[in-house]
Amino acid sequence: MYRTSYLSFLVIAVCLLLPTVAQAAEPKADPVTFLGLPVTTSIVTAWVFSILLIILIRVAGGRPTMIPSRGQAVLEAIIVGLRDIIRPIVGEKVIKPVFPLLIGLFLFILFHNWSGLMPGVGSIGMKNEEGVMVLKFLRPGNTDLSLPLAIAIVTFVAWLYFCIRYAGIKALVYDIFGNKADKKTTAKAIYISLIPIFLFVGVIEIISIAFRPVALSLRLYGNMFGGENLLLEMTNFVAFIVPIPFYFFEIMVGVIQAAIFTMLVAIYIGLVCNHPEGEGEHGH
Repeated sequence: MYRTSYLSFLVIAVCLLLPTVAQAAEPKADPVTFLGLPVTTSIVTAWVFSILLIILIRVAGGRPTMIPSRGQAVLEAIIVGLRDIIRPIVGEKVIKPVFPLLIGLFLFILFHNWSGLMPGVGSIGMKNEEGVMVLKFLRPGNTDLSLPLAIAIVTFVAWLYFCIRYAGIKALVYDIFGNKADKKTTAKAIYISLIPIFLFVGVIEIISIAFRPVALSLRLYGNMFGGENLLLEMTNFVAFIVPIPFYFFEIMVGVIQAAIFTMLVAIYIGLVCNHPEGEGEHGH
């Protein structure tokens, strides 16, 4: 469990460093320059909550014992549960090396999705003369496109690494461009005629793969940004009681979005790596 947790922390660290490079913040995020890189209030919030996440996991887990503490039992239940769900998707061959990435992504995204529900986050800032908030001091990390984009870039690089490392370049190329027809049962003329079709499909697949980071980041960003504005508007409209159901709704949305992101990454890896041993030809 602890090898998994250390690798998960590495995933978190990379996700935290990339937003300053993949900066796509809105003007109201008011970026400042730190060591020559743009840093926004949302990135600072992401750093703070990520440190809290690491401390929480370390304190909750403590030192592993044969009779687990409550914190250790909770962590082990989460890890084992997610592992059992992901195992048939990515395959037995890569579950061990891939799982730290996936559990790290899930916990990281979930924690930052929920960070916007904390008191003061997203609601403290400066207003102009018209009463419109022009600067938020504590913006949730996932409500700024830079953090979801950084996470998507990490997952794309990781996907490429795992595919090459555990399936091989030949299998990856075949999975994209290869003729998926069964050579033994398909007539030779038909089999040859299908080659340019699959090559064309492969070009489309390359474009689809290239857009995966964009789709992953925009899906997460759009849901979290919309949720932040929904809570802010409902709180401004009626400060008490009425916003409570929307907070519960955002808790569920946070879980769902973290799960969707993680499962999509698992599916992308499994499409290439999850094939029976010795299988020479496979398809999507």
